Amino acid sequence: MNLKAQIPNFFTMLNLFCGCVALVWVSNFQFLWAFGFVCLGIFFDFFDGFFARKYNVAGPLGVQLDSLADMVTSGVVPGFVMYKMLYDIKFTEYIMNSNAFDTNITFYLPFVGFIITLGACYRLANFNIDSRQSDSFIGLPTPANALFITSLPLIVDFHFQGIVLGDLMNIWVLLIITLVSAYVMNAEIPLFSLKIKNFSVAKYKLQLFFLLLSVLMLVFLKILAVPLIILVYVLLSVFNNITNKKASK
Repeated sequence: MNLKAQIPNFFTMLNLFCGCVALVWVSNFQFLWAFGFVCLGIFFDFFDGFFARKYNVAGPLGVQLDSLADMVTSGVVPGFVMYKMLYDIKFTEYIMNSNAFDTNITFYLPFVGFIITLGACYRLANFNIDSRQSDSFIGLPTPANALFITSLPLIVDFHFQGIVLGDLMNIWVLLIITLVSAYVMNAEIPLFSLKIKNFSVAKYKLQLFFLLLSVLMLVFLKILAVPLIILVYVLLSVFNNITNKKASK
């Protein structure tokens, strides 16, 4: 057995293990620990590709293992987090007082959160057969989406300049986030690559600006910066696409 060929797979398995542990924490409403293990899983996910390229051992087995591990860490976990948030949120009184809904929907509604898992599954399967995404992404990558979703319960009670963000986490906001999340992962939105192959300020000014902005947001906003960074990444990509189309005309 070629041991070098198994190094990337070892990191992929660590990613999968972290996803499994994160699920346990989510089931106990320990969202901080779940977020930490998702971050650790994404860290391992980066290194499986790094070592596969370094040792030139990339192969079909590694591709399949990577997708299966990502399906748990970046697919099942965020879907479960949204399920738990919808389950835990105090929306029962709201629906009870609304004539538009039957009260039985309070039992079934949290399962809508798993639409995120379905969207991640479709994206991962499509990613493996889409040759356009070798150097950059089309649609939001599942790890980025997982960070966005798993950070949400951590900022619910986050106070920033007198704003209680928990007030924004109502049933409708969560449902909209769920649907938009599944859509953005599979949307035909080219996202600029964060890979800097040879340093050039002129060539990578957008990437450098984004990285600098991300660091500043992490320093000053802490956990609140995580979903904002993902949002800024998508918005900057859309703006960059529009700018490039106008320049090419």
